[in-house]
Formats: sequence, structure tokens, C-alpha cells
Amino acid sequence: MEILTSRIKELRNQSGAGIMECRNALLKAEGDINRALDLLKEQGLLKAQKKAERAASEGLIEAYIHHGGRIAAMIEVNCETDFVARTGEFKQLAHNLAMQVAAMQPQFISKDEVPQGANIEHEVACLLLQPFIKDTNKTVQDIIVETVAKVGENIKVKRFVRYELGE
Repeated sequence: MEILTSRIKELRNQSGAGIMECRNALLKAEGDINRALDLLKEQGLLKAQKKAERAASEGLIEAYIHHGGRIAAMIEVNCETDFVARTGEFKQLAHNLAMQVAAMQPQFISKDEVPQGANIEHEVACLLLQPFIKDTNKTVQDIIVETVAKVGENIKVKRFVRYELGE
């Protein structure tokens, strides 16, 4: 089966995956872009799981101040190398995560941090389990996994803080 370059380009724009990955996914999906996207997502999950145990000691701290200056958030997002920390994808992820913290007021990064016996709703209190503010069909964890697949390195949220005027 021959795959048109325009289809590869379209899939690449939607997924952020490499040219050969897009071509191979389209071949497996017999030219169906939606099936190819699903295949790429599965591959991204596998890549993210393989990289999850690797040390992430580089990264950046991103600050977000909501217009009006009444709410602010700061977040530390780590990756494996300073090279990736300087990429647009990583910077955009850090910015989006800081906005998420400002908007959704999480208390913990993940379910693992919640004290035993605490009576809280994990999807609200844990940053990684919250619906992503820019696409509520995905969780914050899904967005991080997608970025891991794009940049090829482990990414972890180390810590965050949120401020609101008067609290």
C-alpha cells in the first residue's frame, strides 16, 4: 500500500510523532488516520512506561500569573537533559501545567501522595488525575505521556505551589 506524503504530514501535525513513525502507523492502519493516531498513542504509552524509571534531574520552573494578578502558580517540571528542557514542547507543557495548577487548585501531584484515610476525591485533588483544562477528554497525565513520546525523555512533576490573594 502506498501512503501519500500529505497523509503522513497530516498525521504528523496531529500527533507530533516522527515521519517514519507516522508512515508505519498509517501502513498498519491501512491509511486510516484515526486508527493510526490510536496506534501512535499506544506506542507513546509504551515509550513512556519504558522511560518512567529513568532519572529526571534537569528541567525548569515555570510561573503563571493569572491576568489581574490575583492568582499565581509555580511548578517544577523535570526531564532528563537540559537540551529537552529548552525545547518548545517542554516549555509549553510546563506553562500549561502551571495554568492547570492556577485554575484547578490541586493539592497533590499524584494519588501516591494522598495521606492514607484522607476522604478526598482523587480526580480533583491530584494534579495528574485532573481533566486537562485545554482538553477535558484527556487527563494531565495523558498530556505528559504525549510529551514524553514527542521529546523521548522521562518527564516528572516535582512540586508546585499556588497563591491566591487574600488566602
